[in-house]
Amino acid sequence: MGTGRVEAFSDGVVAIIITIMVLEMKVPHGTDVAALAKLWPVFLSYVLSFVYVGIYWNNHHHLFHACERVSGAVLWANLHLLFWLSLIPFVTGWMGENHFAALPTALYGVVLFCAAVAYLILQRAIIAVNGDSPLQRAVGRDLKGRISAVGYAVAIPSAFFSEWVAGGLYALVALMWLVPDRRIERVLNSA
Repeated sequence: MGTGRVEAFSDGVVAIIITIMVLEMKVPHGTDVAALAKLWPVFLSYVLSFVYVGIYWNNHHHLFHACERVSGAVLWANLHLLFWLSLIPFVTGWMGENHFAALPTALYGVVLFCAAVAYLILQRAIIAVNGDSPLQRAVGRDLKGRISAVGYAVAIPSAFFSEWVAGGLYALVALMWLVPDRRIERVLNSA
């Protein structure tokens, strides 16, 4: 099977996720800066989540660009990833509305951790069906992906001691992925 339908469906789901996130931001009641300032936690959580969804979309694009075939296992692994990504608007809203309180911030990390694991599973499923592929050569053991999962795993319990430490870890992992990961592009361009 080709990758076209998987990519189109995934792009649509990601677009809906971003739309839901922005619609969750309510217009302030008031016209002064103070009314707007009350929304900073909601906006900050939206920005962080927008960056994460963007990172996943970008990496998903590269992942499937390096893929020639998909299987049933790849389709289910992709749905698994999309499931966790679809929870991002909920945890984003809950975390922002509650000013990064411990439980919502920890649950945000649980969703990020599960999305990271789901992405690693998807990567392995694609490699399994495509054999010795550019993707396999590009990602290797995917140290960056594994470090991300560890960062989330550390951030989750830290949210109960300091929401700022947890939030900082989430931002740090996002910054690590904002630095362009050109592994797949390099392998595809050299082929």
